[in-house]
Amino acid sequence: MFEKDRLDQALATLGALLEERGEQVGVLVIGGGSLLLLGIVERPTADVDVVGYVSPAGYVRAEAMPDFLAQAVREVGDALGLGLSWFNNGPAGLTDLGLPPGLPERVTVRTYGTLEVHLPAPEDLVFFKLYAAVDQGERSKHFTDLRALSPTPDQLLDAERWTRTHDPSLGFLDEPRRILGLLGVEVPDGNL
Repeated sequence: MFEKDRLDQALATLGALLEERGEQVGVLVIGGGSLLLLGIVERPTADVDVVGYVSPAGYVRAEAMPDFLAQAVREVGDALGLGLSWFNNGPAGLTDLGLPPGLPERVTVRTYGTLEVHLPAPEDLVFFKLYAAVDQGERSKHFTDLRALSPTPDQLLDAERWTRTHDPSLGFLDEPRRILGLLGVEVPDGNL
């Protein structure tokens, strides 16, 4: 588990190793790691969730890691005792149907050697955390994180519309409405 200082150390070590090898990469990070790095939560996180890579065309899906990055991640994980999945692309599929509108203009960029870590703004993290809370329920860390973001009703309604585009299955459709109800926000019929 990472607390903020240990997470910064791991990313700094990874960035220094990449710089030493003449490699560079930019990543878009979501999840608990981004919340921790932005100072929104203090709870430890298990990993760094990479959803996309920075490219001249914008953010692209974080498919398999480039070999140079995968090797450096393994080495840092071994050296610091972080395990195999401390830096992973598990949520990469979220880019398939689009990131929250305007996200690239609002990111915060942290530089660690030649590693650029792009962190979504809190209003964009509302989208990702609502999606995860809908998937895992109100007893999950994602619901707690969503509350910590202190979203406005309008932000939650925008996130609810986006969430439904990422899983339009019938079983999923009522769940965002239920989760928003727990946060005191009623989803108008026009949002459907």
